[in-house]
Amino acid sequence: MDIKVLGPGCPKCKKTETIVKEAVAESGVNANVEKVTDVMQIAQYGVFGTPAVIEDGEVKIVGKIPKKEDILSWIKK
Repeated sequence: MDIKVLGPGCPKCKKTETIVKEAVAESGVNANVEKVTDVMQIAQYGVFGTPAVIEDGEVKIVGKIPKKEDILSWIKK
């Protein structure tokens, strides 16, 4: 599983990255979590608000910090 946290490095983006990493650790799922800060790369995903989370190429959330429960439901499928 490939998860990308998109954001330039603002506090909300950092919090999102932390929550995603915690959820992955709790779930035991083998996932690669990558932080993408480059604005041009973020735009390539069609995302114009941050923070955003992409799971295996699918945009899961844009413009707000996700709840850990939501992330767990996405990665446990």
